[in-house]
Amino acid sequence: MSMAKDRGSLFSFHCFCYIIIILSICSIILSLSWSHCCSQCHNSPYQVIVQKQNQPINLLSYPFAWNHLMFSSEPPSKFLKIALFVKKWPQKSHAGGLERHALTLHLALAKRGHDLHIFTTSTDSSFSNYSINNIHFHFSKPTPAGYLDQALVWEQFQAQNSTSKPFDIVHTESVGLRYTRSRYVTNLAVTWHGIAYETFHSDIIQELLRTPQEPQTKALTERAVKVVEEVKFFPNYAHHVATSDHAGDILKRVYMIPEERVHIILNGVDQHIFRPNVSKGKDFKKRHGIPDSKSLLIGLAGRLVKDKGHPLMFEALKQIIEENSTFQESSMVVVAGDGPWGARYTDLGANMLVLGPLEQAELASFYNAIDVFVNPTLRAQGLDHTLLEAMLTGKPVMATRLASIIGSVIVGNEMGYTFAPTVSALKKAIYELWVSGREVLDKKGHVALQRGVQLFTATKMVYAYERLFLCLSSVTHEEHFCEYQP
Repeated sequence: MSMAKDRGSLFSFHCFCYIIIILSICSIILSLSWSHCCSQCHNSPYQVIVQKQNQPINLLSYPFAWNHLMFSSEPPSKFLKIALFVKKWPQKSHAGGLERHALTLHLALAKRGHDLHIFTTSTDSSFSNYSINNIHFHFSKPTPAGYLDQALVWEQFQAQNSTSKPFDIVHTESVGLRYTRSRYVTNLAVTWHGIAYETFHSDIIQELLRTPQEPQTKALTERAVKVVEEVKFFPNYAHHVATSDHAGDILKRVYMIPEERVHIILNGVDQHIFRPNVSKGKDFKKRHGIPDSKSLLIGLAGRLVKDKGHPLMFEALKQIIEENSTFQESSMVVVAGDGPWGARYTDLGANMLVLGPLEQAELASFYNAIDVFVNPTLRAQGLDHTLLEAMLTGKPVMATRLASIIGSVIVGNEMGYTFAPTVSALKKAIYELWVSGREVLDKKGHVALQRGVQLFTATKMVYAYERLFLCLSSVTHEEHFCEYQP
């Protein structure tokens, strides 16, 4: 009886050992699989392309930003007749991100030989005089809300489309052409500079930052309704261009747009204007009386309004200045832009320099003068041009930890800093860059410049859009514009 019991115990022990060995083997296999998987996950789009360099890529199903690809700078083999719908055509540099995108992209396309027809609102056509014969403006009176009159612009469009040469491609910046008309156009691409689902994050941040004295808004509830509306009407646009990797993912997963109809093309800025130039930076500091004794120059630029995070930045700077006299003595904050928070920044003392809005050439000198650029935006949508401009001038950047920013721009701490949208987190990030020192900031600026040149130049953006338009206009696909050979 005792022997049987011992045998049973021995058998149980052997079983236990076998189970431990099997689990150990499984654990090793899973670890190796996970390591292999992780190495694949961290591959860049370029590395993925290199691994498949003998295989042509179908551009319509390419999952990454087209900015990673190298398109020819030679004149295209085919010139397109392009229709653009944009709410407002900018006057020089006085424009928001959407208008600047429209201006930079379509002027470049016209210079490459394409025939541009721009349908936009205007009360003053004096700014439409370009020395390019292939740009044609079709102006219309805006609606009381400032939008394009859809019936009127559609009539203008049809008149041009019914000529001997119809439009090869139709491009609308956001809802310049509304879905009630876009559903009738198959050769159409819409560029989204912000979608309602992204803005959820902004609404949450604003609610968390709301003071007890401020009334609670219905933004979150209203946003949910807006998202549902967009999910319903977005399929009425044939093709969608996302300006950030995050927005592209949302369009595919949440808005359920088929992958072959979603294309990611990151924003780009003029690399001939925004580029490193030490002498311009020195001249800028001399013109504006910035003393050489300041060891750290922090730059802010853009619209100085609440949703761009300036109340947050103001409070963080105020607390740092009050608690750290050394920071005040050794640092200076230079602000370029306009808005109500400009005047409030001046209240923080002599180490605040508020310059107002700057033209692009002077803005480039501003970037060259500063040591680091900070964008405290609370708007979780689109891809802010100021970050790209600063990177192309070789400056490290610091911005709010929003999905579009950390997914496409500041993808690692080797090129800058990110922070949660709270005063304490922003203060910590400012202190971190303050103690980093010039050598560290210069290294981060160099990495930022490399990424900027790789992805965020106007040239990269223009070539990507041109190839997309050629692809979508090629009905038979015999010209292979939709095929990319690495």
